[in-house]
Amino acid sequence: MLTALRTRFAWFFSSSSSMATSYAQEEKVAIAAVRRACVLTSSVFEKLIKNETLVKGDKSPVTVGDFAAQALISTILQNAFPNDPIVGEEDASDLRVESGKAMRDRIISLANDALTAPLAAGDDPLWGVGPGRDQSADQLLDAIDRGNHTGGSQGRMWTIDPIDGTKGFLRGEQYAVCLSLIVDSKVQVGVIGCPNLPIDPAHPEKGTGAIFSAVRGQGARQLSLEGTDPIPLRIPPTTSLEALKFLESVEAAHSSHSFNDRVSAALGIKAGPLRMDSQAKYASLCRGEGGAYLRMPTVVGYKEKIWDHAPGQILVEEAGGVVTDSRGEPLDFGLGRTLGKNYGVIAAGKDVHSQVLAAVQKVQGELEAKV
Repeated sequence: MLTALRTRFAWFFSSSSSMATSYAQEEKVAIAAVRRACVLTSSVFEKLIKNETLVKGDKSPVTVGDFAAQALISTILQNAFPNDPIVGEEDASDLRVESGKAMRDRIISLANDALTAPLAAGDDPLWGVGPGRDQSADQLLDAIDRGNHTGGSQGRMWTIDPIDGTKGFLRGEQYAVCLSLIVDSKVQVGVIGCPNLPIDPAHPEKGTGAIFSAVRGQGARQLSLEGTDPIPLRIPPTTSLEALKFLESVEAAHSSHSFNDRVSAALGIKAGPLRMDSQAKYASLCRGEGGAYLRMPTVVGYKEKIWDHAPGQILVEEAGGVVTDSRGEPLDFGLGRTLGKNYGVIAAGKDVHSQVLAAVQKVQGELEAKV
C-alpha cells in the first residue's frame, strides 16, 4: 500500500513539474523579444520623421517601427525555434525596391540597434541578440518576410503584430507589441508589451510601461517593461452592471460605437466607455479597467486577423475571463491568417460574459428585424 502511494505521489509531482515547465522556454523567448521591440518602438516614436511613414493598401499608417520590430522579433524566433513558421502583419516588398531605400536603411539600422543592445536578464546570445549580432539588410528583409506563412490548423506557428494600434502609436497614446504561439489551432503562449499603459492605473505617478504574459493552464501576469517583477492577474468580479465600462477602439471605423451604445442601453450600463487602441484593451480588462471588451465589425464581410486577438485571448482566459464571437462561438485560430467566420469579439469576466453576449444578440436581432 505504501509503495503504491509513493508511486502515485511521485507521478503527481512529476506531472505537476512537467505542467509547470510546459512552454517555459517559449514564454521566456517571447518576453525577451517583446521587451526589445518595446524599447525599439519607443525609440522610434521619439525620433519619428514624417517622411518615414508609408501607407498600406487599407490606408492605415505604417512606420519604420512596424518593419523594424517585426524584423527583430522574427530574427529572435528564427534563432530560438528555427522550425517554427511565423504569421506576421508586415512584408518587405515595398522595402526591396529602389524607392524604398531610405526607409530600408533606417529600418536596418533600428533593427540592428535593438538586436545588438546589451544582454539583459533572461536573454540568451543563442537567440541572435547582444553585442556583435548585427544582421545584413538581406537577412533582416528576409526576417520580415518570414511572416508570410499562411497559417493553418496543424502544428506550431507564431503570430507577430509588431505595432498593434499604429494610429495610437503615432498619437503617443496606446499601442501594443504582440506575440503569440499557436499549437494545433489553440493559443498556448501570449505576450503583449504596452509601453504607454500605466504601470498601476491607481497610481499614475509610478509611470508607464508593462508587459503582459500568459501560458495555457499557468495563469496570466503583468511584468515590468524590463520583463521582471511578475504580478498575477485575475479579472475582478463585476459588482454592478450599471458601473460596467466597455473597452472599445478609439476609431469608430474599427468597431461600431453606435452598436456598443445600444448594448450598453440594453444592459442598463450608465458608465461611459473606455477607449484605447490596440490589444492594450485586453491587458486592461485583465486588471479590472473596464468590464468587457466589445468589438463589432463596421464593414460587411470583414474578417479579423489572428494576430489581432491571439495574445489577448489567452491573456483574458488565463486571467479568468471568456472570449467568444457574437454568436458565442470560440475564436478559431486554425483557419489561416484570419478568424474566418467568427463575427465580432466579446471578452469579459466569467460572471458577466453571458449577459453581455445575450445583450449583443438581442441588439443584433433588433437591427436585423429593421432591415
